[in-house]
Amino acid sequence: MTTAPGIIITEYRPQFAPYFRDLNLEWIEQFFRVEEQDVKVLEQPDENIIQKGGAIFMALEDEVPVGTVAMLKIDEDTVELGKMGVSSKHQGKGIGKKLMDRSLKYARTQGFKSVILYSNTILTSAMRLYEKNGFVAVPLESNSLYERSNIKMELVLNS
Repeated sequence: MTTAPGIIITEYRPQFAPYFRDLNLEWIEQFFRVEEQDVKVLEQPDENIIQKGGAIFMALEDEVPVGTVAMLKIDEDTVELGKMGVSSKHQGKGIGKKLMDRSLKYARTQGFKSVILYSNTILTSAMRLYEKNGFVAVPLESNSLYERSNIKMELVLNS
């Protein structure tokens, strides 16, 4: 894997909404089907993530978004890492790692005690990234928001 030194991670701005949607639809449609919860979050990220105490980060190359990740506040102690996607044209450059690093920094500075995520084990690159960052599998609820989720992972943050 080569790293992309020209990649900048920045906070979400409303003009990034179409990129946030499209970057996520790319991977969801490649491997799964778009679900009702996807549409809700992807069409109204301000309302469903930012205004609920979460954050979105964008990876920019030459000021164009090429990757994204969202941090969805669950409660005062827990944040969910979700909607992480990197354009297929930009994968293998370490952008996912940069997004992960920024997300975990956010979780720590906001005082969260744990980060959870829901994924699917067929996403092998994502699973490697999660495991390298210390996420471990925990029991998956039977009423998960996404049909595609077959694994729940958690990272307990040290204070």
